[in-house]
Amino acid sequence: MTIEALVARYGLGALLIGAGVEGETVVVLGGIMVQRGALPYVGAILAAAIGSFVADQLFFAAGRRFRDHPRVRRWSAKPAFARALTTFERHPTLFVFAFRFLYGLRTVSPVAIGTTQLPLARFMLLNGAAALLWAAIFVSIGYWFGHGLSEVIGRWLPSWQVLAGGGIAIVLLAGVTWLVKRRT
Repeated sequence: MTIEALVARYGLGALLIGAGVEGETVVVLGGIMVQRGALPYVGAILAAAIGSFVADQLFFAAGRRFRDHPRVRRWSAKPAFARALTTFERHPTLFVFAFRFLYGLRTVSPVAIGTTQLPLARFMLLNGAAALLWAAIFVSIGYWFGHGLSEVIGRWLPSWQVLAGGGIAIVLLAGVTWLVKRRT
């Protein structure tokens, strides 16, 4: 099944879930689908923002609820967690707004923030605004560069399935590399 068929079948729901689970890659692909006319622009931004917002709220809630759990304590000993907390302590509002744009801190940051005394309402407000900005930026990137990417990819690759396979291979390679680095 091609990406176009998946989008035609699942549409904005796939983008909503993908934005919360995967992030930028799915949202940029959503922007490409907007450029191709398969999704509405505003709908894609809202779906991506809601998916990202909900995922970050769940991570925040997990940090708040399980801050004394052994797993969260183990996470808090990791350098990324400590870096997130240190930056948060210096610039709490800016950090809550910006963490989703910082590579390597996207998932751990809302958990780390959840372990602090930041009020839920303040996190929700900042998280919502940041999710909307983030979604607009990455959907727009996909939209603006979608035609050029389609042209280049169309010349080199026979179908979107090959592109999807390559994307999956890159994600798997990055995941394995991350796991190996984490264990050493």
